[in-house]
Amino acid sequence: MTMINTTKFILPGIIFLFTLASGLWLSNAGKPYSNFIFTIHKLVALGAVVLAAIQMVRGFKTAGASPLTIILFVLAILAVIALFATGALMSLDKEPYKVWLLIHQIAPAVMALASASVVYLLARN
Repeated sequence: MTMINTTKFILPGIIFLFTLASGLWLSNAGKPYSNFIFTIHKLVALGAVVLAAIQMVRGFKTAGASPLTIILFVLAILAVIALFATGALMSLDKEPYKVWLLIHQIAPAVMALASASVVYLLARN
């Protein structure tokens, strides 16, 4: 098996940090959410997800994937789905807002840890 180039994950990581920064900006701007900041946050998040997914799938093809790697990849995907869903529910002011906010605050850590673990395991193969 061939090792993957982990430097290809630097750009998605940087974009993920921009997603966090724009999320904090959005949160600190208060409600009602600014359409401008909200749009930036959504587009930056989408870009990070797309780039990371492309690199991980390429890594699977290059280095192969163990069952643990696939489980962690699915966990990262579920965290991303939770982020997009809770973000949408919060923007619509759906109840229970505090529950959606808590999930939206925890899911980035889950996604980051699962994604970093996938990259590590792919690089190790």
